[in-house]
Amino acid sequence: MPGTNKSSTTRRDLLQAVTTAGAATALLGGLGVSPALAAEAGRSEKPLKAAFSNAGLQATWCAQGKQAAEWWGKLFNVEVTWFDGQLDAVKQRAAIDNMASQKWDFVAIQAFGIGTLTQPVQKMIDTGTPVIDMDTLIAPLDQINVHSFLAPDNEFMGASVTQALVSAIGGKGKVIMTQGALGHTGAQGRAKGFNAVIKQYPNIEVLDTQPGDWDVSKTARLWETYLTKYPQIDAAFFHNDDMALAAYNIMKAHNRTNILIGGVDAMPPAIQAVSEGRMFATVRNPSCRIHGGAIVAGVAAVNAGEKSGQGIPKSVVTDGPVVTKANAAGMQWMEDHFLI
Repeated sequence: MPGTNKSSTTRRDLLQAVTTAGAATALLGGLGVSPALAAEAGRSEKPLKAAFSNAGLQATWCAQGKQAAEWWGKLFNVEVTWFDGQLDAVKQRAAIDNMASQKWDFVAIQAFGIGTLTQPVQKMIDTGTPVIDMDTLIAPLDQINVHSFLAPDNEFMGASVTQALVSAIGGKGKVIMTQGALGHTGAQGRAKGFNAVIKQYPNIEVLDTQPGDWDVSKTARLWETYLTKYPQIDAAFFHNDDMALAAYNIMKAHNRTNILIGGVDAMPPAIQAVSEGRMFATVRNPSCRIHGGAIVAGVAAVNAGEKSGQGIPKSVVTDGPVVTKANAAGMQWMEDHFLI
């Protein structure tokens, strides 16, 4: 711009550098990575091209992850191209086959189901492209050499919310678990956590555990059936918040809002629902930390030569807390800024 003051420009550049470094340090710390790596994993001098895919942008967790990846991508000079999984294993496979036919500096993928994407992912790995696995296993880590696996402890998430529900109903009553996609390793972990808690309570009866496949329409249909079939349901655990809130709408229509609801993801609508008492509990599956972390990991791999199992662990646990009324507002702020 004509007439721009050079010292003013320098100050702006410095402020941008400090802001970027601070954001990177915050995310790296959240990932359990040494803040000293922030300099190595800083903004790329040359533009990088990355391909991302997650299970399906119909799911609010996935949509938030896309926003986070793009936001962190701008900070780190990474152009993100998206390949939507559309909550369908066949459609995601076609998208990843397309991804694998092109050249990328790095890629990051959340598979809709384990084992569905192994061949095209292996093709990319064989060409030297770092592949960051997000949230659910593309394949067992001893069977595919991904750069790193960024995921929460799904068993902990399932167990913590289930325990909160069981404690609230006094350790006895009738409950339902609505699962995600059965081939999704995150859903498998959440079910394992649910079952680990339930087996400790002989006076808890599990009425049903059918999958909703992350699909709010399918979940609504399931719960129409449940509310007709079961006159008593004391609590319900859902593998994500979208399904929990879809079921709540059906409960409300049937005047059955006495059922305690627990979910996973702590997305903004669920945080509000917990604050208002429509949901009893949720736990944060940190979409922003996972998708943003994939940007940081990819840039560090390309620009700093960070190696799998050396600079970055093969598996990085990206946990978030159980969300209550006490911490709901702070959790919302963290999500607003793509920090968790």
